Amino acid sequence: MYTLPKIERFNQEVLSKYNIYNSVFITLPFDSIDNTGALLPLFSEICDAGYKKHETPKEILDFFATRYLENASEAEKIDIMFRFIQYIERQVVLFDAIEDAAFSTVHNMEGIGSLRDIKEKSDVKNKQEELIDFLEDFNVRTVLTAHPTQFYPGAVLGIINDLTNAIRVNNLLEIKLLLAQLGKTPFIKDVKPNPFDEAVSLIWYLENVFYETSGEMVHYLQKNIFKGNSIQNPLIKLGFWPGGDRDGNPFVTTQITLNVAERLRTSILKCYYIEIRKLKRKLTFSGVDTLVTELESKLYRSVFYSKGELFISLEQFKAELNTIKDIIIAKHQSLYLDELEALLIKVNLFGFHFASLDIRQNSKIHDAVFNDVVGYYLKTNPAVFPENYFELSEDQKIDVLSNLSADLNPEVFENELTRLTIESIQVIKTIQSRNGEFGANRYIISNNESALNVMETFALFRLSNWQEPTVDIIPLFESVDDLHNAHAIMEKLYLNPAYAKHLENRGNKQTIMLGFSDGTKDGGYLMANWSIYKAKEELTAVSRKYGIKVIFFDGRGGPPARGGGKTHKFYASLGPNIENNEIQITVQGQTISSNFGTLDSCRYNLENLLSAGVTNQVFNKGQNELTVEEKSILDALANIGYEKYLSFKNHPKFIPYLEQMSTLKYYAKTNIGSRPSKRSQSASLDFADLRAIPFVGSWSQLKQNVPGFFGLGTALKKFEDNNEWHKVQDLYNNSLFFKTLLENSMMSLAKSFFPLTAYMKNDPEFGEFWQIIYDEFLETERLLLKIAGHKTLMENYPDGKASIDVRERIVLPLITIQQYALLRINELNKENIPNEELIKVYEKIVTRSLFGNTNASRNSA
Repeated sequence: MYTLPKIERFNQEVLSKYNIYNSVFITLPFDSIDNTGALLPLFSEICDAGYKKHETPKEILDFFATRYLENASEAEKIDIMFRFIQYIERQVVLFDAIEDAAFSTVHNMEGIGSLRDIKEKSDVKNKQEELIDFLEDFNVRTVLTAHPTQFYPGAVLGIINDLTNAIRVNNLLEIKLLLAQLGKTPFIKDVKPNPFDEAVSLIWYLENVFYETSGEMVHYLQKNIFKGNSIQNPLIKLGFWPGGDRDGNPFVTTQITLNVAERLRTSILKCYYIEIRKLKRKLTFSGVDTLVTELESKLYRSVFYSKGELFISLEQFKAELNTIKDIIIAKHQSLYLDELEALLIKVNLFGFHFASLDIRQNSKIHDAVFNDVVGYYLKTNPAVFPENYFELSEDQKIDVLSNLSADLNPEVFENELTRLTIESIQVIKTIQSRNGEFGANRYIISNNESALNVMETFALFRLSNWQEPTVDIIPLFESVDDLHNAHAIMEKLYLNPAYAKHLENRGNKQTIMLGFSDGTKDGGYLMANWSIYKAKEELTAVSRKYGIKVIFFDGRGGPPARGGGKTHKFYASLGPNIENNEIQITVQGQTISSNFGTLDSCRYNLENLLSAGVTNQVFNKGQNELTVEEKSILDALANIGYEKYLSFKNHPKFIPYLEQMSTLKYYAKTNIGSRPSKRSQSASLDFADLRAIPFVGSWSQLKQNVPGFFGLGTALKKFEDNNEWHKVQDLYNNSLFFKTLLENSMMSLAKSFFPLTAYMKNDPEFGEFWQIIYDEFLETERLLLKIAGHKTLMENYPDGKASIDVRERIVLPLITIQQYALLRINELNKENIPNEELIKVYEKIVTRSLFGNTNASRNSA
């Protein structure tokens, strides 16, 4: 049967359905929305035509008001703006639901990158044994984080889920009801969520999506590749940050950490209980039925009648299930064995922990905490630290830290941060006693700059009466300098006898986290990506030298500027000089709902990640290795791009532009996440303290997407000017890594729209700065099209480009309103006596328009 091209499937299943259901939505009678549905399409057309005529957002909105609102007062204009925002937010939800419903039709679920594709390739290439060996040792770990990159409250996420199901079966009556519900459901939260609220909302995805999908994937591999033999290796691992990520989040307490760990355990036991209940209806045979009933009772009591105590251990649960399995095989002709195997697989994957709760803290906090700890011992027990500890060199301090032991009580410290940090280390042992070792066995040090940072953390465990901690200590290297020094830092640790012994206890495995977001903020797009690639090669080499199996954990965000984009292609392109035993990535905000929000999208993206590992390690083993010349070209490109980005970042108008012309300061006013928008509490904006999410997000709201391209055009142009274009062209043609890098940058460009802010070029203060950005955009666009041989951006991903186009069309009125409000705020602030009340109203418009615009960007990953 002939399959339509992907773009035609998108047009049929997404675009045409959106037009139909949006027309239904427009006609629904809402008191609060009134005639908005009729006026919004007109405003959208005026925006489109206005930007083509080089009009400003203010001119566009004033023209609309004159033409359609009949001498509207400022209050009436404000009213229609708020109503447009409400309406557009709901249009974005509708489009999300339609895309989710069409996912399995638009994407080929059994095509390239699927488990079926892996099996067929292994059969054709006669690599079945190699594949089995690989799968017995490989893992994909998706780590859900609560980083605020999506603004949907829980009630709206529920509507998206129900709407998706109704659209999938074309239930028009149900769709109309849900659209009506959507029209009346608030989109904003009155108060910030606390970390436990964030955890509960993300656990929904674990229970309803990851649980089922992960189990099905491993079951498929077990039946079709392992020929029915059990896979002992937990191929898919889940990680979790809400409630454990303390970096810059003062609202994460020890009690919240414990509460989240308990909720994770209760959630997985509930999943097992539901599945056991279903099995009970089938396993009605003699000798089996009583065992199943007993299991059901113990799980029920552990979930619903428990104050933390368990009525069955993980070992007992596994043993009982295996006993049932043996009886079914021996006495009951293996009836319903498949269903029982499916449950056993999930128990093997998720234990009683469901997802590992990672603890994270910043190295600068550790420094302050350690100063407190040393000071305390110098006063109370001078035998623990030498009197001159603070005067010692780094190497001397490390020698001291290598031989510590004590039983530190956090209560002796008055400083709350010191107490909480020590408690966060000690609480890991408590969680392990309740949920098993995998409940919490990773401690991440963000902003890690030295071996001393790691040894201080290691020492805090040993000072907490835990001489051999069953915990992986994970340094996170983020800035360009830290990435360059990472291999030397790790070599110092590998050579330290105490740390080497710790690694031996951990199976000689060392996990290292690499941060894309802050790397891009610090060094620009090219340098960040290339620095991470080189750091991985150097870290692999030094780890292999000392017999350590290094595992890389990538802090990748949603848009390409934060490491997102076609993630699986990066992993498939790594080559033999980068260890690839596991793929570990953070998944956050809109990336969770867009890439892992439904059973179809979750399966598709998990299979693609697994396939990327297989491709790199089995099918293309030894390939994708960059030559010395290719590396020197990438070095040159990265350095040219870095110099361009540094001169841009050091421009005297860089910080003022972000503060005065973007939405940066409005991120702190939103109630979307429990974390503050910057790490320090200082009143002034310190670039180093600024979090990557509001930084990247602010450029995205301006539709300028600077972190996803700036410096790339200049770097490519240098090769063009020097008559060396063939070198970068060959690199693009031959290197999957470089090609993926540039394709992701094209996505950033495709989501930019400079006519929105073109009025800034006439601004007396920021005109020249805006022009610098625009010139770099034009140069990058020209050269990316040249190297790809394309006429338009993302030409080779027509469905992805079509999705972006629809979403950008939906939010065009929204970003116009946002810019209008920013302009009015600047005007009002320049008046002799600023109207503070009116400024607050326009600030609310800016903040509200952040929501829909960010939600609409979900496909940036």
